[in-house]
Amino acid sequence: MEMLKFGKFAVLGLAMAVAVGCSSKGGDAAGEGAVDPNASYGSDVNARAMDNGLSSEEAALRAITTFYFEYDSSDLKPEAMRALDVHARDLQANGARVVLEGHADERGTREYNMALGERRAKAVQRYLVLQGVSPAQLELVSYGEERPSVMGSGEGSWAQNRRVELRK
Repeated sequence: MEMLKFGKFAVLGLAMAVAVGCSSKGGDAAGEGAVDPNASYGSDVNARAMDNGLSSEEAALRAITTFYFEYDSSDLKPEAMRALDVHARDLQANGARVVLEGHADERGTREYNMALGERRAKAVQRYLVLQGVSPAQLELVSYGEERPSVMGSGEGSWAQNRRVELRK
């Protein structure tokens, strides 16, 4: 029960952080010419949320398009499931096609990491299909360790590289 309360606070905190980050009118924090990896699927989240009468929490969940995994695992985390529930409703409503890109950190062999990235992408696919999304809307790709999000050899870098990215 304590973990459930923590999860709710974590999601609420994440929603608030995304809302604050999206409301900024300042310059590009990543530098000029930087590309927002969520721009194609989650852009103008708060504006669309207000137009569609959605809560800020739902808008924040919709903005999450990267789902992280524990070391050597393809089990979805509860916070990922909450965001995927929102994406599933959107995909059912608009029939869009998305690509699920599976990734792994640099540990392990190339072949093992390709398989692990595929298992992670399949875990997200399986969850979305169970929520009613047509399998025809979902394409799976595994990059294994080949496209790291963050360079480095430490838990901080590895944790950010163990992921599935949902791309439109």
